[in-house]
Amino acid sequence: MAKGRDSGADALILDLEDSVAPARKPAAREMVPDYLRAHAERRPQLWVRINPIDEGGLADAAAVVRAAPDGLVVPKVNGPDDLLRVSHWLDALEARDGLPPGRIRLLAVATETAAAVLRLPEYARTPVPRLAALTWGQEDLPAAIGATGNLDASGGFALTYRYARSACLLAAVAAGAQPVDTLEQDFRDDAALRLACTAARREGFTGKIAIHPAQVAAINEGFRPTAEEVAFARRVVDAFAANPGIGTVGMEGRMLDMPHLRQAQRVLAADAAFGGHGMPSA
Repeated sequence: MAKGRDSGADALILDLEDSVAPARKPAAREMVPDYLRAHAERRPQLWVRINPIDEGGLADAAAVVRAAPDGLVVPKVNGPDDLLRVSHWLDALEARDGLPPGRIRLLAVATETAAAVLRLPEYARTPVPRLAALTWGQEDLPAAIGATGNLDASGGFALTYRYARSACLLAAVAAGAQPVDTLEQDFRDDAALRLACTAARREGFTGKIAIHPAQVAAINEGFRPTAEEVAFARRVVDAFAANPGIGTVGMEGRMLDMPHLRQAQRVLAADAAFGGHGMPSA
């Protein structure tokens, strides 16, 4: 916990699920609220991964909401109706503990069962007001469908898992939530992590889960817009600002339209979230 808090991550996930042996779960339900209370003035955000809904999730939520976490990570959800069920729990628990309604957000691990993958399009049609992000998992799905692994002959993800990843990305964006890429298991392979971050940001993911504090710096660097990207985005925004009321402008030998402007605005917003570090120095 101490290493995670000082890692530079935006959020630290305190786990009550797979990393806790069944016999230790009651003790963990006491340790996590104690940690939350001890770090009430928190940076990073503190989230709690509860157990699946029908495997102790309610008992976890009831124990940790008293200490006001920033959010819950909900594993093995089969669709947005599962998240609405958790949201109803939180409505009651927040009222019990005097917390502002809707304070606690949700991050769903949205691809850990076959049904979950097939129901990803439902997030576009079923609003979950507490939903902050969707992420996908690469380990539980093979076990759920009876696969012997998740890789193909070339060493990349097999088609089923590439599909789950892409569908998760699209579902998150359609739901107005952040798409968060899954973790890289080998925390010692910095080069592979950096390549994965570059690919994930290029495809539209806005962040990535770290399994070890040593990964956080590379992830932050990988999702930060470069100085060149920020400079180009600012030129695009300025070009449209200088030509109000038109939908297309010419700049540097290229014709740019509204999608280019929206992308430039996203780059500048992402840069601002990093404190403007992507701006070239004076």
